[in-house]
Amino acid sequence: MDRRKSIKAIALGTLSTGLVLDACKEPEKKVDTAKSTGGVPPEGPDRTPEEKAHYETIIGTKFFTADEMATIAILADIIIPKDAVSGSATDAKVPDFIEFIVKDMPEHQVPMRGGLRWLDLYCLRTYGKAFKDCRESDRIAVVDQIAYPAKATPDMQPGVAFFNRMRDLTCTGFYTSEIGVKDIGYVGNQPNQWNGVPDDVLKQYNLAYTEKELKECISFNK
Repeated sequence: MDRRKSIKAIALGTLSTGLVLDACKEPEKKVDTAKSTGGVPPEGPDRTPEEKAHYETIIGTKFFTADEMATIAILADIIIPKDAVSGSATDAKVPDFIEFIVKDMPEHQVPMRGGLRWLDLYCLRTYGKAFKDCRESDRIAVVDQIAYPAKATPDMQPGVAFFNRMRDLTCTGFYTSEIGVKDIGYVGNQPNQWNGVPDDVLKQYNLAYTEKELKECISFNK
């Protein structure tokens, strides 16, 4: 199983769990997802004045430098590359999502900036160039050393911690975007006709519908 399929499998499990938990909550006001920001909600009429002010502050400032954003974009596309099914992480505007998140959740700022700095320093020592300026094969070689915690050497642990966070943010941004939702194949609630529990399942548990149930409850044709 390749990286993309592994990530997709994790996302499916995570989203399914979230949907089950959300089903038990009280309904919330609907907020449209912004296509241009990888799932970052736009300013809307349902926001309180305080929320609107907070949103305007966030979108009105920049945290990452241009070089840092370039590195984030490269890493995001290594984690979720474009394939025959859908676009890449950058196609889903994941770097914009990460920029938004680190401003909305400042606890990510030091680990992300520190991790990007560690990555560049490692590449400078190893290849004489910052990560974004390295050859693609050299970038993959570095990522392979920090993407698998169980295999990483002790001296690579700072990189492992950074890459874990980067992967989490990338997957969150991608699989909450329009592209990511289509990639999973999630279509939401759909009208359908339920014909009851399949016969083979009923037989497996030595169960059967009564004539009354078949007449009154299982009313659709198979």
